[in-house]
Parts: sequence; structure tokens; C-alpha cells
Amino acid sequence: MKFKSIFIIFNIIILIFLVIVFLMPYFVLGPDFAQSFWHSSWPMIAVLLLILIGLNIFYFINKKLFYLLEREDWPALVQYLEGKILRDGHYSSRLVKLLANTYMVLSDPVSVLSLENKLSVAKPSLVEANALIFGVARILNKDSSGAALFFSQHLGSAGKDESDWIRWYRGFSQLLNQEYGHAADDFVHLVREGREPLVIGLSAYFLSETLKKTLPARADECINTARDGRERVRKHFSSPSAWNKEVSKMQSEIYVAVISKYVSQAGIWLYS
Repeated sequence: MKFKSIFIIFNIIILIFLVIVFLMPYFVLGPDFAQSFWHSSWPMIAVLLLILIGLNIFYFINKKLFYLLEREDWPALVQYLEGKILRDGHYSSRLVKLLANTYMVLSDPVSVLSLENKLSVAKPSLVEANALIFGVARILNKDSSGAALFFSQHLGSAGKDESDWIRWYRGFSQLLNQEYGHAADDFVHLVREGREPLVIGLSAYFLSETLKKTLPARADECINTARDGRERVRKHFSSPSAWNKEVSKMQSEIYVAVISKYVSQAGIWLYS
């Protein structure tokens, strides 16, 4: 559904609710009770009116942004966002993440890294907030060693929701860089201590299907840890459909979308 349609429907719903709240007491219970009801309920009506006004202001301020998203006109969206962020200095986390993701959609990791360099000067906190995207851009730019270093630098300051993914991507970067021992260390840690089921499943999959072969001295550890990881994921998602539902929910995140091939392979391995 288009943003404009959602905006209109939401406006209609709030207006209908306000009309009902305003008129129903008058017709059902009479004018005397209606006046008492309106007097006691005006704060709720005021809040709804403020929500309605705020929604309309937000929509009209971002109308062009919504229009470009609906059209999926990525080059025009990049131009619009670059103007907002880099020219006008509107360094909001929402706009920065959207611009970085749009660069990724256009397969332009170089521009993502250029954006990171500018943010490092203008607003470093936004580099931290979007560390996953900037690290993934290094991988797509074929700089796996730089990606591993970047993820290491940001692992300690990552929030709970992102720390598992940052550690996984560090392990994945080390795997690409043929640092198999370090990759195994990260994947073993995630199988044992991780909170994100997708991360646990991916880590177990690579331990079983890749690292047991590249690290013969640690093959037993890789096999046993992978088995434990499979059991952990299956306790959380008892069926392939439950796993796939979680994957579908996470696919909107660019750092999941770019490894969709491995996520699919891990899902097959987990329930085979």
C-alpha cells in the first residue's frame, strides 16, 4: 500500500473516531450528559488532534521522500538524501541509514565508505550507530581484512541487538581472509553465547560445512559445536517454516539481505 493511501486512511480513522467521541454522547445520552462528557474528555480529544496534526506535518515534510521510495527511484533518492544530509546538514540517524542502504541497493559500497568518512568528521556517533552497514560495505568492496579490523573496533561499543551480528561479520570477514582460526573462535563463541537465532544458525553452519575442513586439528570441536548450535536453533524455531518466517522478517535489514544465499543454505542444513 502506498504511503499516501496509508496517510489518508489514518486521517479518516482518527477523524471518524473524533466525530464518534464528540457526537455519540449527545445523541445517545442527551445534551446535559454530553457537556459533562466533553468537559472530562477534552484532554483525550486534544491528544488525538495533536497526533493528527503531527502526522500531517510529518507527511508533508517528507512527501518527496515517500514519493521516491514508492517509485523505487534509487538514483533520485540518493540525490535527495545527499542534499538533505551533506548539503543541508540534516544528520539524522534515519536519513543516514536510508542513504547507506540505498547505496547498497545500487551496489555502490564506495559511496557508503565515502559517507562514513564524512560522518566521521561531522557526526561520529552516526558511524557507531550504523557500524554494521559500514562494515558490510568493506566486505562488498573486497576489503575483508579492513572489515575484520573495523568490526573489532566497534564490537565493544555495540548494543545488545547488534553485537552478535558484528561479531558474526568479524568472523565472516576473517573467514574470507583465510584467518580460519580466528573465524572459528568467533563462531564458536556465538554458538555458545549468542542471542540471535539467525546468527547462531549461520555460525553453526560455517563450523560444520567449512571450518571443520580448513581446521583439521579442530574438526571435532567444530562438529560438536555445530551440533550444539543446531539444537539451540531448533529449540527456538521448531520447524523450517518458523526459521523462514524469522528470515523474512529480517530480510529488510541490508546486512541480512546481502548474505541471503548463506542464510538459505544454513536453513537447509539446520533442518536436514
